[in-house]
Amino acid sequence: MSMLKEFKEFAVKGNMVDMAVAVIIGGAFGKVVSSIVSDLLMPPLGYLIGGINFTDIKIHLKAPAMMGKDAAEVTINIGNFIQSLVDFTIIAFAVFLMVKAINSLHKKAEAVPAPPAPPTKQEELLAEIRDLLKKK
Repeated sequence: MSMLKEFKEFAVKGNMVDMAVAVIIGGAFGKVVSSIVSDLLMPPLGYLIGGINFTDIKIHLKAPAMMGKDAAEVTINIGNFIQSLVDFTIIAFAVFLMVKAINSLHKKAEAVPAPPAPPTKQEELLAEIRDLLKKK
């Protein structure tokens, strides 16, 4: 029974729940950014560079005719690598902008000074004693 209790304490800790939420949101954010890159940014970029699709860029090492009838073409798919670099750059920039925005929100929250705490009963009594001593 104590192991079950320990697991329950572990699973419902604030940090674990926050981490789970972050992983789920991060996965969804990754899909959104990937869609933005592949569906919105890459088509115009491909159009600007002459309709080249990065994933189609290949270095042919051997044609299938040279290796026999059933052999597959041997290529180095450099275009996939270039596409991954572009995706990474855009995703990293998006995350940078998001972190920068969150940090600016934190700075604004820190800039607002906290209201002074109300004096305790002891402080009030000490202030009264001070005032009485000043009158004498």
